[in-house]
Amino acid sequence: MTKQKKIRFSGKPLKVSTLGIDQRMLFGQGGAYVREIELEFPVKIITRGDEIQIYGEGEYPRMVKELFEDIIQHLASGGMITEQTLQYAIRMVKGDDASSSQYDDRVLLNNRRVAIKPRSEGQKRYIDAIYSNDLVFSIGPAGTGKTYLAVACAVRFLKERRIDRIILVRPAVEADEKLGFLPGDMKEKVDPYLRPLYDALYDMIPHGQVERYIESGVIEIAPLAFMRGRTLNNSFIILDEAQNSTVRQMKMFLTRLGINSKTVVTGDITQIDLEEKSMSGLISAQKILQGIPGIEFTYLSEKDVVRHPLVQEIIVAYDRWENRLERTDNSAEENENGND
Repeated sequence: MTKQKKIRFSGKPLKVSTLGIDQRMLFGQGGAYVREIELEFPVKIITRGDEIQIYGEGEYPRMVKELFEDIIQHLASGGMITEQTLQYAIRMVKGDDASSSQYDDRVLLNNRRVAIKPRSEGQKRYIDAIYSNDLVFSIGPAGTGKTYLAVACAVRFLKERRIDRIILVRPAVEADEKLGFLPGDMKEKVDPYLRPLYDALYDMIPHGQVERYIESGVIEIAPLAFMRGRTLNNSFIILDEAQNSTVRQMKMFLTRLGINSKTVVTGDITQIDLEEKSMSGLISAQKILQGIPGIEFTYLSEKDVVRHPLVQEIIVAYDRWENRLERTDNSAEENENGND
């Protein structure tokens, strides 16, 4: 930590609203997080009611304002702030250990006018890959922002008129539950599988505008099976939950890529719902497509989880448990072979 400099109270402070945010979580016990930030930046922070006032010189007040906005966004989305997450947020704002980027970190403003941006080094590499390649695979556990950030990039590309439409795709595979014969037309049958994609869109585009985009075909949300036989030009295409695609489906989907189009494939290979897990199209794609120019694989881990901190602990605990099971199975198989 750096020793804090004296701050001259000249000029107007930058202000941040904390309305609707639990200030105990925002500021830390007894204001510990505020003191930590003041030690890291040459600023003076004053909290008054539902407002933070930041005094300082040069770029530092702006950096601290951005830091508080990031923390507030994290809390508003249901996250929690710990010493670890605070230090990481500080490093990101300072630019420490951050690779050069070809894009504005603020990928998009959501409906609450809050910036959507990468919140970890892994997410930053993921966004860089999307901007630099026509086909990107993002593989990692739940809560790492794979789908949400891909949809944010797609919406930004649409708003900037780099593409004409967004196509969001998911395999319609049941997750260890037999849902039976669902009532309704085809859209009503497949909508439950596609709900996470709708949720992401509604967070970034007003509800009525999403519906108009869907009616006009600017946004299309469809099950993977509907992609056969199509060529998708001038599009941003996202295949979500790709671990539940088969090898044949993955090949079919990837060969839909048309002129001036970009494709992002996301999935978690630890949550495969296919009866034969070895037939996952996402697992096979890692082996088949590595090293092809224009295709990049990005990997996220529990360090990139932006949900409740317990999600990180849950992922690590399950990884340990699965590793123990695998070692036990391998040991049993070796013993069996030795007795033959």
